[in-house]
Amino acid sequence: MKSSSTNKGLNFWEHFDELRRYLLRILVVWVVFATVAFVFKEQVFAVLLAPKSPDFFIYAGFAHIQSFIAQYWSFDEVLEPMLETQLINTELASQFIIHIKASFAVGVVFASPYILFLLFRFISPALYAHERKIGAVFCCVSYILFLLGVLLSYFIIFPFTFRFLSSYYVSSEVVNLISLQSYMQSLFTISLLMGIMFEIPVLCWILAKLRLLKAEFMKHYRRHAIVAIVIVAAIITPTGDAFTLTIVSLPLCLLYELSIWVVQRVEKKQKISTQVSNLHQY
Repeated sequence: MKSSSTNKGLNFWEHFDELRRYLLRILVVWVVFATVAFVFKEQVFAVLLAPKSPDFFIYAGFAHIQSFIAQYWSFDEVLEPMLETQLINTELASQFIIHIKASFAVGVVFASPYILFLLFRFISPALYAHERKIGAVFCCVSYILFLLGVLLSYFIIFPFTFRFLSSYYVSSEVVNLISLQSYMQSLFTISLLMGIMFEIPVLCWILAKLRLLKAEFMKHYRRHAIVAIVIVAAIITPTGDAFTLTIVSLPLCLLYELSIWVVQRVEKKQKISTQVSNLHQY
């Protein structure tokens, strides 16, 4: 049963006006959080710039883990102490522009739960009760998976990528001078890509619902998928360290297995639904 707001029979312009009000509320909340992030510049950039520091706790943690595992499994490369990397600015207004962009990005992150709530509240009146439940679960799961991908990027993938690329050189005569713009662009790009990659189970759920993807197909090409995952992990973390490559590849492989389980659940429900429908026909 649909909600009462849909039964009011709103015309196109009334729906458009309602959407405008929702978008205005989203914009206000976004700007408020972005303003707070802009004001607390030191705290925000202390977090954003933390992966470039040798004191970033992830490096010390992985060094201890690697030392422990090295007692049973020898490594060709060990996690050596990272040198201090200074970022530079080469354009007059670049730091101010990056400050504004980072503030709006942080504002989106903190405002995103409320933004999703408003968007779902706008479309929910057009849905039936069971569709609203599915939609709510869909939004929550998608959001959580995206955040997990971003967190994995911030704590593991980007730090080790930055660690490797900032110390890589083609000749001793060439000195690496990393710009603030390059650092921030890489951080946001890798985080966004990992967030999108963590949506694989959701995408598989949609394709399974549309009967375009089968669990048997995913199981048959599991080895191919694992090879592809390792290749992608090697590209986004070009450290050459088998330990780091394993740490990055493992979550993606688990996501693939989770996707298989999700597709199996969808197929099982579809099978039961088809059987019930056939019984009703008789």
